[in-house]
Amino acid sequence: MAQSTNVLNARARSDKGKGPARRLRAAGLIPAVVYGQKREPTHIAVDPAAIQKAIATAHKLNTLLTLQLDGAEKRVLFREYEVDPVSRRLLHADFLEVDMSKAVKVEVPIVTTGKAEGVVAGGILNVSAHQIVVEALPDRIPVAIEVDVTPLKIGGSIHIADVKAPEGVKVKYATNFTVAVVTAPEKEEVVAPVAAAVPGAVPVEGAPAVAVAGGAAPAGAASAAGTAGKGAAPKADAKGGKK
Repeated sequence: MAQSTNVLNARARSDKGKGPARRLRAAGLIPAVVYGQKREPTHIAVDPAAIQKAIATAHKLNTLLTLQLDGAEKRVLFREYEVDPVSRRLLHADFLEVDMSKAVKVEVPIVTTGKAEGVVAGGILNVSAHQIVVEALPDRIPVAIEVDVTPLKIGGSIHIADVKAPEGVKVKYATNFTVAVVTAPEKEEVVAPVAAAVPGAVPVEGAPAVAVAGGAAPAGAASAAGTAGKGAAPKADAKGGKK
């Protein structure tokens, strides 16, 4: 379906550089450039609020605009822009002049539809491509490209070569990358319980020693050591001598 065209008013500017750009912004305008069609770039001044209003459509940055400039009209696409990192206000804009009879390359979003069979079976849908490049006439640029993931089972995937575009639109790609895949759910790791040492237990011959918190000896060993020590020390007589 052809998209509607929004009108954007602009005026030519001859001054360039940071000084004139600051004066433009102080007057509520921003510097912009129109390029394309093998012509010299045209330097213009536009209202940033008017730009945002003009592209407030379903097509967003791919909205076809009619630029009215000093009594002439140009068909353009809003291509690139610069914003203030703090205020996020537009500082500069670039427009691409298009020929309505020639296709252009643009990025459009991917939208998945349906519920994958693998997801129903407990899998997880991962979408790895959210934007793809397409080629279409300026007034035939799609809002988005839909990808039906319903047939995907666990382990199944859709690649860019599998994506079907609307009539008159070509999907452009250099490699057959993955668009979406259904992966198996991660298994929870089961940790085996560790047997606690039992106080007073008799160690089994050949079994590894069990470390006791604080470095203390096992209760049985401490008791044996205490018993062995009784009577082992030499007795002192009344005069302090040893017997």
